[in-house]
Amino acid sequence: MASLRDIKGRITSTKKTKQITSAMEMVSASKMNKAEQNARSFVPYMEKIQEVVASIATGNLDVDHPMLKSREVKKTGYFVFTSDRGLAGAYNSNILRTVYNTINKRHKSSDEYTIIVIGKVGREFFKNRNMPVSKEIVGLNDQPDFADIKDLANETVNLYANEEIDELYMYYNHYESAISQVVTEKKLLPLTDLNEGNSKATSSYEYEPNQEEILQVLLPQYAESLIYGAILDGKASEHAARMTAMKNATDNANDIIDDLSLKYNRARQAAITQEISEIVGGAAALE
Repeated sequence: MASLRDIKGRITSTKKTKQITSAMEMVSASKMNKAEQNARSFVPYMEKIQEVVASIATGNLDVDHPMLKSREVKKTGYFVFTSDRGLAGAYNSNILRTVYNTINKRHKSSDEYTIIVIGKVGREFFKNRNMPVSKEIVGLNDQPDFADIKDLANETVNLYANEEIDELYMYYNHYESAISQVVTEKKLLPLTDLNEGNSKATSSYEYEPNQEEILQVLLPQYAESLIYGAILDGKASEHAARMTAMKNATDNANDIIDDLSLKYNRARQAAITQEISEIVGGAAALE
């Protein structure tokens, strides 16, 4: 049986751990609120640019752009968003398991796909398994600006434009609530489903100079905005997952402290009872 000193030491160390996890929970809650606000405020822009692109692309059957056409798939790109740190519950493991299983199911050779990854956890996961990572970003801000990922987004879209890949999928955790994040797969390129999820009636636009020249500029921007929107969504999910994980850790620490305190009090009571018995026994022996 552990001594009183050992139990008291464990109680002290657990209380210190609880202070850390409680502080991390509050920090993550603050970051989550800001990240959720960023993700929601980006939605109107996303909806509007989708409406404009859909109106231009579907309003004229003569419009021809490679980003709007499916082609024979020789190589697939996977854009994966993870975090740089752990302590976020199943946030990273769920998405990495999904991507890993999907790639193994779809491809027989590493020459058939390439991975673009954000986050140190994802980068280490794929490189440790000798999976091809062509582009990466680590150390992304907790509240990222578009400038932080513009180069990566542009390079990723150019992979398709230059026919280095023939389709591109995004994988990220979609933020539903503080306690619910869902691993989401979205086909980013080619842009064959512009009207999906857009129930608004398309507006009429006058084009200058013409549709094709506008699409040359607008379609890459639209694809890059989809990437940025997914990153904002993923960041909100990351902070929510970390907040929940730290709350669970704090609750577990409280349970451990309660159990150890009960053991400490019982052991202390037993020690006092034994001392009283020894005193009574010694007094009786002197009579």
